[in-house]
Amino acid sequence: MFAAYVTVTILGAVFNGAAAVTYLIGHEYPKTQADMKGVPRKWVPVLGALLAAGAVGLPAGFAVPLLGTVAASGLVLYFIGAIIAHLRVGSRDIVGGIAFLSTAVAALALGLIHHGLW
Repeated sequence: MFAAYVTVTILGAVFNGAAAVTYLIGHEYPKTQADMKGVPRKWVPVLGALLAAGAVGLPAGFAVPLLGTVAASGLVLYFIGAIIAHLRVGSRDIVGGIAFLSTAVAALALGLIHHGLW
């Protein structure tokens, strides 16, 4: 079980870290996504910072389990919100969001199984 926890946590950190970089460097894709969802563009760097915090927090949970739990929980909430934002505007392009959400849920569940609740 420990190997699954480590693998999913690292995978989640890499996925979210890569997404955070695209948001923080001003790539056009996050901006067009924000426009499509009706989210102000000034929020794009904030969303990128949230993704970066999650990406850093997941592996930090190896040393401080509560930090990993908080990071994974935050990412779960982030991607639930992202999927809702897509659905709200009629977009059915949610496969990526579901993949990211699944990774965050798996990291949260495996972390809780491995470390316990606290």
